Amino acid sequence: MTGSRAGRIWGLVAVRAARRGGRVSAADACAAAVVAVKVTGGWLTAASDGEAGHLMQVTDAVSEQLAELQLTLGEGPSLDVSAFGGPVLASDLGTAEAGRRWPGFAHAARQAGAGAVFAFPLRIGTIRAGVLGMYRTRPGPLSAFQLGDALVFADTATLLLLGGHDDTPGDGAAGTAPGGQPAGLALRRAEIDQATGMLTVQLGTGIAEAFIRLRAYAYGNDLRLGDVARDIVARRLRLYPDSGPSPDGEA
Repeated sequence: MTGSRAGRIWGLVAVRAARRGGRVSAADACAAAVVAVKVTGGWLTAASDGEAGHLMQVTDAVSEQLAELQLTLGEGPSLDVSAFGGPVLASDLGTAEAGRRWPGFAHAARQAGAGAVFAFPLRIGTIRAGVLGMYRTRPGPLSAFQLGDALVFADTATLLLLGGHDDTPGDGAAGTAPGGQPAGLALRRAEIDQATGMLTVQLGTGIAEAFIRLRAYAYGNDLRLGDVARDIVARRLRLYPDSGPSPDGEA
């Protein structure tokens, strides 16, 4: 990573934050990377080792769907990055290799509109802070220059996440949570966490098993994970240890 490249990229991130009207954040690094690397969209998660993480930023509806698909299915490039710590470059999700690696995600991602997905670790040394993900509608690899830029954007996002460069009230970034995270994404993750906690009581199990059941119900019924979580939190849906849900409205 050259100093000139790092300086150029930091400038792009700072410009993005200025347009948003807030302090520079990791979310700005994600948004700026999409334009500079010439991909269709991107997402950023904050996570510890091997976890799907909290979705901090999405640049479009497909990016959000790709991030949620990985959370629901328990597989995909972002999870591989979190688990193993290296970049994952899937330049064609239609290949047999992609299908073998992510049998659920590769097909679902293509249906969502992604032809290629690239994911980069947010890490410094042994500290893993999350994942920067990007997608293109059409298959095709990143050029060497684009790959170099993507890696520097990931480094920049890491420093911003770990350095606590968050928006605060009065920064002018209305509707954002810490780190520049849109309030809607923060609420959605909070609902998923709350629903998982409620399932530990309903199912008499631990957090990990409760989350697996939540994901399985969403996947098996072709529903979005956030929608299922919202129904559980609102007590419109209840899961039982033996199998299925109760009728609507039953707590």
